[in-house]
Amino acid sequence: MKAPGRDRTVRQLGFHVFRVSAAFADTREQGHLSEQWFEENAPAEMADGDAVARYGDGVRRRLQEYSARPGWCDGDVSTYYGPQTAHDFMERTTWHAAQHLRQIYWFLDQMGVRADAPLTDADLEGLPFPREVWS
Repeated sequence: MKAPGRDRTVRQLGFHVFRVSAAFADTREQGHLSEQWFEENAPAEMADGDAVARYGDGVRRRLQEYSARPGWCDGDVSTYYGPQTAHDFMERTTWHAAQHLRQIYWFLDQMGVRADAPLTDADLEGLPFPREVWS
């Protein structure tokens, strides 16, 4: 299955959710957000959902460790779309990943799969993204 209006498979979308999230720590550690990171595709060896989930587990661990550092969200960051405060960049990363997670839930629904813990309106409250799943 591919996203409406995009040549992106469910596997690629799953990878992208985690790559967007990892880009926060990459940017903080390397000093600049590269637009290319958002265009990356899952490597060939990440061929199925289990492999994407393993990658995601690693990203989660990395972000948990990163956010435990003192000052992890202080200061400013350089991005391809201009300078941002680290806090604003973290918020943008959060809603970007959340929007794509909503799209994955849409795919699950299309496949007749019920998510164990779908996102709720309360989870998304205050995040500035479109109300539509595909925009």
